[in-house]
Amino acid sequence: MIKNILLFFLLVGTFGISATIAQISNPSDSTLIRSIYDEVLTHGEAYENLRTLTKTIGHRLSGSPEADQAMLWGAELLRAYGADTVFVMPVVVPSWTRGEIASAYVTHSDGEREEIHITALGGSIGTPGDSTITAGIVVVKQLTDLDTMDADLTNGKIVLFNRAMDPVLINTGAAYGGANDQRGRGAIAASRVGAIGALVRSLTHSLDTLPHTGAMYYSEDVKRIPAAAISTVDARKLAALYKEDSNLRVTLLMNCKALPDVEQGNVIGEWIGSELPNEIITLGGHLDSWDIGEGAHDDGAGVVHTIEVLRALKAIGYVPRRTIRFVLFINEENGNRGGIKYAESAAQESKKGTRLYVAAMESDAGGFSPRGFSMDAPDKLVAQVKNWAPLFEPYNIHRFKKGWAGVDIGPLKELEKKPLLIGLVPDGQRYFDFHHSTSDVFENVHKRELELGAATMASMIVLIDKYIPAP
Repeated sequence: MIKNILLFFLLVGTFGISATIAQISNPSDSTLIRSIYDEVLTHGEAYENLRTLTKTIGHRLSGSPEADQAMLWGAELLRAYGADTVFVMPVVVPSWTRGEIASAYVTHSDGEREEIHITALGGSIGTPGDSTITAGIVVVKQLTDLDTMDADLTNGKIVLFNRAMDPVLINTGAAYGGANDQRGRGAIAASRVGAIGALVRSLTHSLDTLPHTGAMYYSEDVKRIPAAAISTVDARKLAALYKEDSNLRVTLLMNCKALPDVEQGNVIGEWIGSELPNEIITLGGHLDSWDIGEGAHDDGAGVVHTIEVLRALKAIGYVPRRTIRFVLFINEENGNRGGIKYAESAAQESKKGTRLYVAAMESDAGGFSPRGFSMDAPDKLVAQVKNWAPLFEPYNIHRFKKGWAGVDIGPLKELEKKPLLIGLVPDGQRYFDFHHSTSDVFENVHKRELELGAATMASMIVLIDKYIPAP
């Protein structure tokens, strides 16, 4: 009798475990994923699509004619690869021009002059009247360092923010985030203490003479002052010179300026689900880029990853249960208005009950070899995705952690019924060598690494489509 009872519970337990595993994956999934990688690695078109985006269109700053061209290109490609519907979600975006001039030099007490490499930070005003400004400098590492300085040390000066990205953080994205406040709010902090300009050490581990741009912001309660990125080599040199000669002066000239806002938009292609067409899986990257370089890694790679997922899954004959939306977001770099607008539309559809947003995935960390995924989701969903790790192990995909998923899909976290948010995580050790600089060009993207990223995203999308429960 006891043996029979034990056998009964053993069978029930085994059945329960089998049922759970069936919800996680089944043996056919490894074959399906293998077919995805085979398709992308033998017939992939992401690399040539990236060549067209970067070499034919070039940079794609929000509000620019090139961004308009990229929108048309993206819509045409989504149609060509078989999206059921393609449309543009209108988004009003900022427009700003770097102008043609961004130059600076330092003058020593003895009159000797040295050029330094700078570029305007995105959104900065130019120097007054497009003329030079010349002033002494003060060097700080933290924004709060300015709060304790005497007014005569900062008033009328140019502030150099010289805090390097933390070299001991293996996660370079975390190192970038830890240094980003000086770029974003440095001009505000400097203006509050009477400074007339700001120079910000480029956010990269690389020691080179390439300034890296990026978004900066102003506050209505302080005067706007010009702000520029300075290369890491020149930031170090200028800080060292200041220690030897506190009377040296910097001359700065920039003719960047803001322009009126314009209407552009998120380009969206839909592949309608066969069983649950009102349940939405979002997949995307951002179409806009900064106006130096070609935006190849940031985020041309994410754009062609997204489009290649559609092409590859169509090519292998996959039929999605849910509707997959391929979104080419606009304005991630200097406002995230595209991501915010998409989330607002999703909230309206969710409230009406016409759509249910199950998951969203983003590629915005470059076209390097994929290493895994970062998930912004409840622990239960994170655990479910982690259970798929054995399916990805043959492809050297091993990172399945809770964390930041991406800027464009981030606003979807505010939906009442919260979707799984997941970001592709490539190897990021070299990403910030290129990020926001003139070296972010097509030639610095490796074909095979780019294709592996697309195959990894496509594989994750089919597992989400098959197994992630509706929120």
